[in-house]
Amino acid sequence: MQSRMFQENASANCLNTVTTSTEDGAFQKKGHCARVLSPEEAEKLAKDQVLVSEFKQLKLEKEAQKNWDLFYKRNSTNFFKDRHWTTREFQELKACREFADQKLTILEAGCGVGNCLFPLLEEDLNIFAYACDFSPRAVEYVKVGVIFGTSFRKNALYSTERCKVFQCDLTKDDLLDNIPADSVDVVTLIFVLSAIHPDKMHLVLRNIYKVLKPGKCVLFRDYGLYDHAMLRFKSGSKLGENFYVRQDGTRSYFFTEEFLSQLFKAEGYEQVASEYVQRETVNRKEDLRVPRVFLQSKFQKPFSWSESLPVDSRSHGQLTGEKDETGCFAFYSAGTKVFRANNCTACKRDTKLASAFCSTGRACVWDSAESFRQSETIPN
Repeated sequence: MQSRMFQENASANCLNTVTTSTEDGAFQKKGHCARVLSPEEAEKLAKDQVLVSEFKQLKLEKEAQKNWDLFYKRNSTNFFKDRHWTTREFQELKACREFADQKLTILEAGCGVGNCLFPLLEEDLNIFAYACDFSPRAVEYVKVGVIFGTSFRKNALYSTERCKVFQCDLTKDDLLDNIPADSVDVVTLIFVLSAIHPDKMHLVLRNIYKVLKPGKCVLFRDYGLYDHAMLRFKSGSKLGENFYVRQDGTRSYFFTEEFLSQLFKAEGYEQVASEYVQRETVNRKEDLRVPRVFLQSKFQKPFSWSESLPVDSRSHGQLTGEKDETGCFAFYSAGTKVFRANNCTACKRDTKLASAFCSTGRACVWDSAESFRQSETIPN
């Protein structure tokens, strides 16, 4: 029997489809409509308007790493289940190869204790993974292993030949210190961004952008608006809009599709897909129905000119080029922006041609009116 949450009539704008998970028996639907609250739930959230004091919020921000380290000290590797669903939900982890045995380079941003990393390494032998986490203890568990009582369990899948794992605060530590620029095929950002203060989320996306190859994707999944966890917070836990603190000092943000889209696009990404995943987990023994809501999305780093272009290809006649305020490569003449470099149809068809010239032999640009044209061939 399905609950009221799954009896709603999906409008044409929602584009919701209902599926059944064979893994745990949970009902699931995906679409662009946020979950509809019951009157009781709406009243509870409306009453919860008192925010945690500014002093405590500053303390939580300062001690964020310590709180996550203590979380992993208490829970070791036992808290989260291994995520064997990633290749099912994100086909790009398999489909982005240009040929069958191509070696993929991935970055798991916020790897925790390897619940996503190790299933991927086990399933696909042609993956090299960079993985980082805010918590030094979590990184140690991935690299070394875990002590259970008097016994020690080493991660058999961990190998420096197949992965590089390092501690990193994605809001301030430069990923380029550990990963070459424009070298990563896929970035997974799974239940990570929600733990970061909303004011600093853009710094994470900006950091990731530098190591992601043009034309490649960030795969995102995290807590969605009105998830069951959001409704369980007691009064006195609210830090801001859709932002809460748990009893252990770790924090959680609950995303809307609109907020996430704006966040990524402001950092230069293009949205490929984004939808709510609404799951109703049923405990038949206790007759409990738990409504879970996640936001699952894909964002692409566009093909564009970059500062890495050869100096002699950054000028044409009286035109000079440099990055503009949007991060795109722009051409200027006498101090006035003439046009901005971007994508052309030919470049989009062939990922190997994401450079100064496309297969037409001309530089791909947009004029000031934002209509497509191609410049004259820039001499070598």
